[in-house]
Amino acid sequence: MLDSWRYSSVKSNIFSTITFAAIILVIIFSDSFVPNVPLHSDAMEDGSSHLDQLQTHQTSQVLRITATDDEDGDHGILLSPFEVTEEVIVQPENKLKPEDSRLFETSRFTRKFDSRVREFFGRNECKVQFFMTWISPSELLGEREFFGLESVFQTNPESCLIILSSTMDSKEGRRMLEPLISHGFRVQAISPDLWALFENTPAEGWLSDIMNGNRDPGEIPLAQNLSNLIRLAVLYKYGGVYLDTDFIVLKDFSGLRNTIGAQSVDVNGNWTRLNNAVLVFDKNHELVYKFIEEFAFSFDGNRWGHNGPYLVSRVVDRLSNTGEELNCTVLPPRAFYPVDWTKISGFFIKPNDRLSAKWAEAKIRQLSRSAYSVHLWNSQSSRFKIEEGSIIRRLISDHCVICSRGV
Repeated sequence: MLDSWRYSSVKSNIFSTITFAAIILVIIFSDSFVPNVPLHSDAMEDGSSHLDQLQTHQTSQVLRITATDDEDGDHGILLSPFEVTEEVIVQPENKLKPEDSRLFETSRFTRKFDSRVREFFGRNECKVQFFMTWISPSELLGEREFFGLESVFQTNPESCLIILSSTMDSKEGRRMLEPLISHGFRVQAISPDLWALFENTPAEGWLSDIMNGNRDPGEIPLAQNLSNLIRLAVLYKYGGVYLDTDFIVLKDFSGLRNTIGAQSVDVNGNWTRLNNAVLVFDKNHELVYKFIEEFAFSFDGNRWGHNGPYLVSRVVDRLSNTGEELNCTVLPPRAFYPVDWTKISGFFIKPNDRLSAKWAEAKIRQLSRSAYSVHLWNSQSSRFKIEEGSIIRRLISDHCVICSRGV
């Protein structure tokens, strides 16, 4: 009887020990039986897409594992008896160069951009609304560029000019423009608010992607590509004339509407390349919107000209081939680009004999008669000195309003 009791006691202890060990093993290995759940899915739990997540300026991936009854009843899988939530925040890599960050800085001036533009045009009766961009430091706006400003007002004295520039919208910038203002010309530098300028256009998404590291700005200076986009956005929002700063304006622009210039033509007179250095468009023009759309969707910061002159050429060519109405006039090269960049150097040189002097006189008469402007192609000609008696010197002298500055 005693032996039987002892045997039952030992058997009970062994069973308890085995049971306890089994429970420990279940706890240790239960995590390995939980099925894997992917961190990514094309459609999130709240119905938003992965693209929607990118547009919130950071991507948040959430792993949730919840214990539920298996639909088939028993597959031998042990599930965790509680909800496990792990949140992983993935910050996009910021691809902006340090020197480009200043392009997106805001100030009390930028926040008033739209009201300042409207107030400037509102208090002035502007025959033509001109726009230029200047993203470089104010001290780099030299005497050649200033002569370009003078030529705008010599040929379009009743017009208004806004220089979209945070560097010129400063005490130093106002000092530089004071000679024109004191002569009664209507010019003002205004710091652009990029968010306000790009709002409700495809450029808004592009700006968000660039600032949040979701788009590669490329190796070409971002300021150059930003200038290409700003000119389109400002014309779409306000309408008028965009003009690069390296132009000498020869004619009144008030008769132009919805116009773009060809830089080159083939032997039959059909354009082969357009340029975006001069653009004349009404407010809310559909073609300008398509330019902005093309910029945002096909942006490539590593190919020169892709987001500028080649862009407008691509869009106009594509629409022309589909027969879509452009509501736009393409003027021949003699209108805005009468001198090709490969030949501009000769226009800076003084004629050295009677034959070349005669040719120079004939060329000046031709330009004055048929061209609205002459592009100086500063990227090619900035190293050339403007010699006395040269064609460029003659054009500057004939179209300046202060005329006392040297070059």
